[in-house]
Amino acid sequence: MTDTSDERTPIARRTVLAATGATAAALAVGAAAATYEAPTTETADTAPVAAAAVCTLTREMTEGPYYLDGQYVRADITEGKPGIPLKLTLTVVDDDTCAPLSNALVEIWHADHLGEYSGFVGANGHSEPDNGTFLRGGVLTNSSGVASITTIYPGWYVGRCIHIHVKVHTNVTLTPDGSFTGGQELHTGQLYFSETITTRVSRLSPYTANRVTRTTLTRDSIYDGGGAVSGLLTLTALGSSTSSGYTGTLTLGVEH
Repeated sequence: MTDTSDERTPIARRTVLAATGATAAALAVGAAAATYEAPTTETADTAPVAAAAVCTLTREMTEGPYYLDGQYVRADITEGKPGIPLKLTLTVVDDDTCAPLSNALVEIWHADHLGEYSGFVGANGHSEPDNGTFLRGGVLTNSSGVASITTIYPGWYVGRCIHIHVKVHTNVTLTPDGSFTGGQELHTGQLYFSETITTRVSRLSPYTANRVTRTTLTRDSIYDGGGAVSGLLTLTALGSSTSSGYTGTLTLGVEH
């Protein structure tokens, strides 16, 4: 099974704001004077640089065929899946005021090292146990609008570059089983990764077990080359080697 057509055409249902992780703290201050210009995306090869508030509008991206409702609200979504550690710090702000949006649910889902999604294992040609929940979940933003999620560097599947899907919801109801219901969906998008770093990751175990030819960022049918404004994460190494993992930061602004 390959990707379906609903993940090959970007969606522009509403505009959103995105900025590099280095600007996240600045976005809450001086919103009226925010400069509308393209931000600079850092990779693990360079240290983040402090910058003035940057508010750059961009469109949403498709949900894709692998979304499942009602996933767990939790800070760690790995469920023991092997892979290089990835610590995501995603900041949600109001696109009109640049003020942090607290108590918003930031939900993510992505493929494992074999390019398989929970609930759809086998779609990328690999066989493994499928519980329908691994590498899925979300957390509520804190008073600074920050959602911190622990996962692994994603794998790749037929026809797509490495990416993570993201949704932002408000006014959700937490359920006794640790999931959520209801609320309003404010944003649907995707997060992307430096091709330089992805190349390093793809050469290491367990990613070498993925038998599918990898689509590069520049050849992807969804990513438009817009850098951070299109979801390209700022990646910073957690240690001296690729296997130590990365932090990934991005600020997303939504119509609230």
